[in-house]
Amino acid sequence: MDWLPAALVIGLALTFAFTNGFHDAANSVATAISTRALSPRIAIAMAAGLNLVGAFLGEGIARTIGEDIIVPPSGAEGLVLIASALLGAIAWNVLTWWWGMPSSSTHALIGGLAGASLAAGSTVLWDGIWSDVVLPMLVSPLAGLVVAYLAMRVLIRVIGRTRRQHVGRDVRRAQVASAGAMALGHGLQDAAKTMGVVILVLAVSGHGGEDSLPWQAMAASALALAAGTYAGGWRIVRTLGRRIITPAPEPAQGMVAEASAAGILYLAAVLHAPVSTTHTITASILGTGLTGRRSALRWDVVGRIVTTWVLTFPAAAGLSALLCVVLGAL
Repeated sequence: MDWLPAALVIGLALTFAFTNGFHDAANSVATAISTRALSPRIAIAMAAGLNLVGAFLGEGIARTIGEDIIVPPSGAEGLVLIASALLGAIAWNVLTWWWGMPSSSTHALIGGLAGASLAAGSTVLWDGIWSDVVLPMLVSPLAGLVVAYLAMRVLIRVIGRTRRQHVGRDVRRAQVASAGAMALGHGLQDAAKTMGVVILVLAVSGHGGEDSLPWQAMAASALALAAGTYAGGWRIVRTLGRRIITPAPEPAQGMVAEASAAGILYLAAVLHAPVSTTHTITASILGTGLTGRRSALRWDVVGRIVTTWVLTFPAAAGLSALLCVVLGAL
């Protein structure tokens, strides 16, 4: 099969990685910016650099996406299916970014793959989606909420509620490290998902086996994600950094949320489980907020975020299914 169609679909995959980057930039830096631990530009540059490094550590997750989600047909039909899934996921990323809502790019991608496959009459590996995707994605935000809540309780007990107001400078220094850990985890998790799509494209186009993961694909996915992260995503930075906890999280809350979420991302990577960095960090921020005044939490914003989470998989699946039908008819 000619390289050009495959190259065009790989280009779409890299476009998805770029939108993933600017959509999810807030995941690793929103609280660090809101607590003034880092300036916005330095925070984004650090996140982009560590996204790039982390991307080379997630090969196991890439294979989960490339092998355990769908079985696309070979040739042009398979490329149309994958292209439709990517276009649906990109559309949902852009739409939720415009709304300023932190949704899961991972859910959007997997929903897109499943929806396009159903429309094309191809095999969807529901057992793999349930065990390798759905369960980890349900568990990760719950774990983020609980771990961050308990860690914040421990920190309060150690330094005291009053004294924590006076340790802001030291905590801000620690928050630089926790934000960096979160950025590395984001690169590890999210660039790998684009790499998994590249594995699918190479397999259906006849340019590589399912176990092929060329270093060029890893580098291109990493660069696209890092470029998107550097482009920012200020609408969602404001939502995560200032609209869940008002007026803004304390430095201690930001540090604990980032450290808790990063730990969960690393554990998931060891298990080759593609979890949502967005869900994990958002739930962790909420967990730290539950240790303070309940009135500081914006439950209306939390409700809109959760609604967006619930809609992401079916919305991306529906968009991708429709695109698959339209593109397949051309």
